[in-house]
Amino acid sequence: MTYKHLKPLLLAASVTFALAACGKQEPAQAPAPAPAPSSSAPAAAASVAAAKPASVFDASELDAAVNACQDFNSFVNAKWIAAHPIPQDRTRWGAFDALAEQSLNTQHDIVEAAAKNIAQAKPASIDQKIGYLYQAGMDQDAINKLGYDPLKPQLAQIDALKTPADIAKYITDRFADGDSQVFEFGSGADFKDAKIQIGFANQSGLGLPTRDYYSDKKYADIRAAYQGYIAKSLQLAGVAEADAKKQADEVLAFETKLAQSSLSPTEMRDLDNQYHFVSVAEANKLTPHFNWGDFFKAQGVTVDKGFSLSQPKFFAQFDKLLASAPVSQWQAYLRFHAISSASPYLSTAFQDNRFDFYGKTLSGQPEQKPVWKRVLGAVNSSMGEALGQLYVAKEFTPEAKQRSQELVTNVREALKDRIQHLDWMSDATKQKALDKWQKFLPKIGYPDHWRSWDSLDIKQGDYYGSLMAAAKFNYQWDIGHIGKPTDRTEWSMTPQTVNAYYDPSTNTINFPAAILQPPFFYANGDDAINYGGIGAVIGHESSHGFDDQGAQFDGDGNKADWWTAQDKSQFKARSGKLVDQFNTYAPLKDKPDLHVNGQLTLGENIADLGGVNVAYDALQDALKKNTSEAQDKIDGYTQDQRFFLSWARVWRNNTREKQAELYLNIDPHAPSSLRAIGAPSNMPAFAQAYQCKTGDAMVRDGDKQVKIW
Repeated sequence: MTYKHLKPLLLAASVTFALAACGKQEPAQAPAPAPAPSSSAPAAAASVAAAKPASVFDASELDAAVNACQDFNSFVNAKWIAAHPIPQDRTRWGAFDALAEQSLNTQHDIVEAAAKNIAQAKPASIDQKIGYLYQAGMDQDAINKLGYDPLKPQLAQIDALKTPADIAKYITDRFADGDSQVFEFGSGADFKDAKIQIGFANQSGLGLPTRDYYSDKKYADIRAAYQGYIAKSLQLAGVAEADAKKQADEVLAFETKLAQSSLSPTEMRDLDNQYHFVSVAEANKLTPHFNWGDFFKAQGVTVDKGFSLSQPKFFAQFDKLLASAPVSQWQAYLRFHAISSASPYLSTAFQDNRFDFYGKTLSGQPEQKPVWKRVLGAVNSSMGEALGQLYVAKEFTPEAKQRSQELVTNVREALKDRIQHLDWMSDATKQKALDKWQKFLPKIGYPDHWRSWDSLDIKQGDYYGSLMAAAKFNYQWDIGHIGKPTDRTEWSMTPQTVNAYYDPSTNTINFPAAILQPPFFYANGDDAINYGGIGAVIGHESSHGFDDQGAQFDGDGNKADWWTAQDKSQFKARSGKLVDQFNTYAPLKDKPDLHVNGQLTLGENIADLGGVNVAYDALQDALKKNTSEAQDKIDGYTQDQRFFLSWARVWRNNTREKQAELYLNIDPHAPSSLRAIGAPSNMPAFAQAYQCKTGDAMVRDGDKQVKIW
């Protein structure tokens, strides 16, 4: 994995932990979560509603037995959730997931066609390469015959290690092949000079989600299951049972030491823990047993003045383990992670073993996804933007891209107006905020310029070898940015991903093609539905530029303090109230003591609150221009009411309890059910729309009401 400081709308549907090697991650179960069914027509147009608004919200889904002022999420979503159980091969199901499934089906058609038409494809074209890769992955009989043969050369390298110097060289050489070990390394914009890309080294190396899983008593069962998974992984690769169990103990002990110096997800949100610029000489003093000059030479990059050794405490512990841990323990650790990372691409026994732990035990998923979805996930991990090029040609027209820009413009204008009229911010800080707003770069649908895949060698019939070639290709492409100017036009999400993101280092808001369709946007829908859906998403990503992290970056993407002391104090006080609000939520019925982490989720909660407010303002502006629609009720609901119905609908979601608990520990987003109500409960416009009163659960007024942007 490479370092990219992004703020996505939601966490990807499949959680991949730090153990995954670069390019060897477990295939995503779906690109990223999103909404309910829709037609397969190209993505929607922008903000102009049809002459006669269409009923694109099924009012029969609303639960009349629930008071909207008490539990708006249940009022909007409970009936739908009850009628749509989670599929056996998923850990959650909701609006995002259903739209992601639609995207997957479209991608499936594309890769199936590519595989069937290889002979007709232009040699070395992306169609041919995707066809080769998908075809090889679907040949499970051939993969099963190989067993773990593809991994044997790497295991032999590990067996040959004899000294700490050997281990350091092994780690360095594996990185050069696109296979990260212990830590992560990639490119990113310099926090102090965002126009230039530098190298970022970040903590990683754990097979469990966070450091707490290695020490907290409540995770003892998971630790035991993890040890079992380690041992079985080793056995499948030829290690005798007794030795495998011994090595499993050594691996867990090793990772426990690594975890002790790893930062928690909440600590990792602190920007000071994401950037620590050092020279190569300074880095070598911190890790005297790991030479960074040798590392960079092997990667083929020049770091010039230095790089970010982002979490010094972690790297000091890594170096300490290089010097003190027995070579045999290092071998056990490296051997297991090589097997675990490769397991999704080896024989069925390896695939099933990995799923039994990460799928069933950790996330509560009853059944593994069908082979085609797993292989498609690997294609996305390896050639995602190439597949996106084919997806866009099939699903997203230039006209749709142009029309979508209209809505982005309208919502951004509403954000500008809110900044200008803030009553708690000084004029000096407002000017800086408006300068940042002015420099926003919205990107819609897909890149203006596609990556070249010409030098990627995908061999017919060689699934594992092709994936490793892609891992190296993508890693070298990423680190090839180091020392070069930052390109704001590049994308960090594929067009077929149902998600959106803000990147503070480039000050860009990004909306892939796959999210620009129902239930986020309807070509013939009324303004309220569209502004409550995609309009609020646009507002959300724009508001990330001014959340607790985004507010620390200026319009050029540099980490810079552009606030007066008084304004900064006001911002912290206001955002602190949002932390308090979400800290009170305990969403798991069977675990009432497990609360949302308001600090971990603060950035997303600020973006939700700002996004819904901005989108609501943009709706009011649109209705002033369309007075006839402003007076219309559709299915008995006003435009204001439908706006909030649309917002809540996109967050309908049901999640398995194990996965829900995991998300509470690692996800910077609050649970969907709380996102449906968290922002609206702070808005007088919601209370007015539904005639709610002080004392109702959906009304936070007085000192409890949170107002930021």
